[in-house]
Amino acid sequence: MDIYNILEKAKKTGKIEKGTNEVTKAIERGTAQLVAYASDVEPKEIIQHIPVLCKEKGVKCKEVDSKQKLGISVGLPVSASSVVIIEAGDAAKDIAGLK
Repeated sequence: MDIYNILEKAKKTGKIEKGTNEVTKAIERGTAQLVAYASDVEPKEIIQHIPVLCKEKGVKCKEVDSKQKLGISVGLPVSASSVVIIEAGDAAKDIAGLK
């Protein structure tokens, strides 16, 4: 199952946060279950701390190809640089199955 589908499922049945600031706070608080960030963000400095922070805190982190698709998958009319799943809802098994 791809990241976009997992995010859509979590949006419907759980809780997600959007935006790099919210994602960073969720990782630091220990509430993040899965983080997704877009590879096409410019400048890269906006999101480059996210994978490092996820590794430090032991949070699953995935890079996706498009900030536009990332925004759409979480119900935004605009693109999103990064999103985090706080409560997985029905997507819990999908997240657990990720490598």
